[in-house]
Amino acid sequence: MFEFDLNGHEYEHVHFIGIGGISMSGLAEILISTGYNISGTDSKDSPIIKRLRNLGANIYIGHNRENITGADLIIYTDAISPDNEELVAALESNIPTIDRATFLGALMNNYKNSIAVSGTHGKTTTTSMIATITNHGTLDPTILLGGKLDEIGGNVKLGSMDYILTEACEYRANILKYFPTMAIILNIDEDHLDYFKDMNHIVNTFAKYASNLKSDGYLIINHDDVHSEYVIKNAKSKVITFGIDSDCDYSAENISYSKEGYSSFILNIRDRERWPITLQVIGKHNIYNALASIAAAHIYGVPIEDIIENISKYTGVHRRLELKGYVNGTKIIDDYAHHPTEIKATLEAVKNSYNGNGKIYCIFQPHTFTRTKILLDSFSESFTNASEVIITDIYAAREYDNGEIHSKNLVDAINKKTSNAMYIPTFKEAEDYLIHHMESNDIVLTMGAGNVYLIGENLLNSTSENNQEKAAV
Repeated sequence: MFEFDLNGHEYEHVHFIGIGGISMSGLAEILISTGYNISGTDSKDSPIIKRLRNLGANIYIGHNRENITGADLIIYTDAISPDNEELVAALESNIPTIDRATFLGALMNNYKNSIAVSGTHGKTTTTSMIATITNHGTLDPTILLGGKLDEIGGNVKLGSMDYILTEACEYRANILKYFPTMAIILNIDEDHLDYFKDMNHIVNTFAKYASNLKSDGYLIINHDDVHSEYVIKNAKSKVITFGIDSDCDYSAENISYSKEGYSSFILNIRDRERWPITLQVIGKHNIYNALASIAAAHIYGVPIEDIIENISKYTGVHRRLELKGYVNGTKIIDDYAHHPTEIKATLEAVKNSYNGNGKIYCIFQPHTFTRTKILLDSFSESFTNASEVIITDIYAAREYDNGEIHSKNLVDAINKKTSNAMYIPTFKEAEDYLIHHMESNDIVLTMGAGNVYLIGENLLNSTSENNQEKAAV
């Protein structure tokens, strides 16, 4: 089993293959702050890479076996293929080489308490909610986020050695490489079927993860999820439940929504305490995320009054129902949703928060060919709350196009249910269509885990440039 002593410096020079990823960059930043010599490689430059360079990391654009020269430890992301020349060179040179999840699991063991947020949906939001709560308190955790949170100035916060807060993704059963003192399971849904065989495989993986917790640890789990009882049966740790529709330790009662779509509810703690909660984010799914966050902070001793005050300050993390701006009265929103359940929840939240009579344009960039193919039927039923759906070309991510699935297949499947979808392959064509059709009081919602957010940013930049030209005239 790989071990890593953060303060021991057994490995002085650590090289990251794929350092520009949101999780990899956070790990690199923690090591930089602890005095390690950090190098890394990525396929293209980015603001994240520029930040790491400013902190002292030596980063190469483009993979080359010479880039690993002098490294004592190689860490690679799941997106790296086995034939990557840096990875091959490291193995040939017998340099210790591990994947990101294994390293994160070893790093977590350096902290007295570790909070790992897992589940198919809501990991980044829930982790950032807990970050917002604890950032104002006494816990002072080290934080690793899968998104950018203004509250902590980015995706990583360096805190004490008493607590570490991190997301825990189930892809490739990576959660089995973590042994936190507190594991949060938000939900269990069908996803990552390029790795998992079926739903039973997914559920059993979460159950095994729960069984790995020590008896003095905590499992915080959504009791409304149909798979929760099976997972709970496998746990040896203390079990804390949360939910809306079931009898739980932390539950939401008397839910109401403001005209903006923000929710308020009564927090019921084990039928012994009741507290009013008001959120500044929309959607029923965020009530679940809030309940998990409240339970985690409360169990670790944050006073409930502080929790209530600080969670009311949470306004979201970048790329999660993020308001990007307005174009001539049209609201531009971006969201990371890339799974049918997430799409449905996001569109429902947007529609319920919208009091106007305009259209909701949803521009969706499918993420990976495997997910699009296997979940095609579920995707086809997810866009009912959109007025018009624009499907762009599939974002390949870690995969290659074998010709088995195309965005046109998704358009056809959606139109059999709602007849509101069209295929527009490129961002430029989608932007041109929107410019000629969107009107004041409409909503443009870009959605997906790839780079579809650029459409909204281009629309905003185009309008800004046009206004500057008019002002100059």
